[in-house]
Amino acid sequence: MLTRRGFLAGAAPAVLRGTRRRPPNIVFVLIDDMGWRDVGYNGSRFYETPHIDRLAGDGMRFTNGYASAPVCSPTRAALMTGKHPARLGLTRHLQGAHRFHYSRVIPPPSRLELPLEEVTLAEMLHTAGYRSAAIGKWHLGDTGFLASDQGFDVGVGGDTAGSTNSFFYPEWKKKIPLEGARDGEYLTDRLTGLSLEFMRESAGKPFFLYLPHFAVHVPIQAKAEYIPRYEKKVRAGDPQNYPTYAAMVQSVDESVGRVRGLLDELKLAGDTIVVFTSDNGGVSSREWQNRPVTSNLPLRAGKGHLYEGGIRVPTVVHYPGVTRAGSVCEEPVSTIDFAPTLTGAVGLGAKALPRMDGLDLRPLLEGKPRLERDRLYWHFPHYSPQLGLPSAAVRERDWKLIRFFEDGREELFNLRDDLGETRDLARQQSDVRQRLSAQLTAWLKETGALLPVQNSNYDPAREREAGAPMGPVPPK
Repeated sequence: MLTRRGFLAGAAPAVLRGTRRRPPNIVFVLIDDMGWRDVGYNGSRFYETPHIDRLAGDGMRFTNGYASAPVCSPTRAALMTGKHPARLGLTRHLQGAHRFHYSRVIPPPSRLELPLEEVTLAEMLHTAGYRSAAIGKWHLGDTGFLASDQGFDVGVGGDTAGSTNSFFYPEWKKKIPLEGARDGEYLTDRLTGLSLEFMRESAGKPFFLYLPHFAVHVPIQAKAEYIPRYEKKVRAGDPQNYPTYAAMVQSVDESVGRVRGLLDELKLAGDTIVVFTSDNGGVSSREWQNRPVTSNLPLRAGKGHLYEGGIRVPTVVHYPGVTRAGSVCEEPVSTIDFAPTLTGAVGLGAKALPRMDGLDLRPLLEGKPRLERDRLYWHFPHYSPQLGLPSAAVRERDWKLIRFFEDGREELFNLRDDLGETRDLARQQSDVRQRLSAQLTAWLKETGALLPVQNSNYDPAREREAGAPMGPVPPK
């Protein structure tokens, strides 16, 4: 049986009583820092993702799928609870300190773990008879707040660490609590292998596999034998041109293929919901070896920003018997929607669950074009290592407004006409700006969102010396 330091996997609970057919298994694959255009089905010509593309072809892909935050931990907390990060008070990646003592504003504090009183998706599914595993990056707390403390029967490889120091064993042991691999083994492959082991052990009962990979987060390291293929593919003018990163994407894609292959082998593919998405947008800043990791174009900016490049992510759901093969949904959806969707899919009624901000996506999965929701919201009141500024945002259909907390400035974009957010319409469409601004203010108040405060020690000269961001990244 799979074990984790200080934790032994328990026996699976009983299958739901009174049901004629076992509820669907759930496999949720979460990639770290994968951009919206880092997959073939969204137009990448450089990265190769045949298994992810096949999943999209078998299920439904969401063209407007969003992460709940532009950085990792808040999105993961939203996934586990179905709640906005602002409501949880967890709006920054764990361990992410405010280093800029002379910046214009001081960001508010953020929780250092997902509170135990929050009911997680694993705990919700446990009431429906599910055995669950979290295999990979957790980043929602350390001892006492691990996946094994938050309802998962199996918790492997994840603690408070937000990244690995190396993707090769045994070097990863310096940060990742995962042993027993062979020398030189690639971390993505190891996590996939452990996931397959869990699936085999749990095949006779309903299971929930949460596979949050450390890839494709920095350090940018790939299996050496994969890199030459992409070195040959580099073409002038293509902003996606990093062979090592492309090789990392290949390993992630192979992971999806291995998981689905085992579902076929175990004859469980027709009884398993598979979800694939990312925790935030791709890294387009120069935070690794002074070069962009990927390009999110035509989207603006990337991880750490509330522009589309930082929050729009690849999103695919394959729900056998419900989703139509090759279907495409343009309705905006968010990470907060997965917990209500998956609990609803296994027969848990809303009255038996905690209050959630997200909506059940099953009407969309069944082919309906819209949800009874007009707006999505984000709150990121922090400076990011990718030069993002403290901000909040609201999207209402085609309109999107971003508020920057340093000076209260607001930008307004029409995403239908300007996907790249290159034309600020705040002055031309002042009525729309005012309406969305009021909606955003009301939402921040309703969720109890903590806001930055002006910094009495603000010093522009010293801010520059400290390396603090001085303004939004211009569109490319």
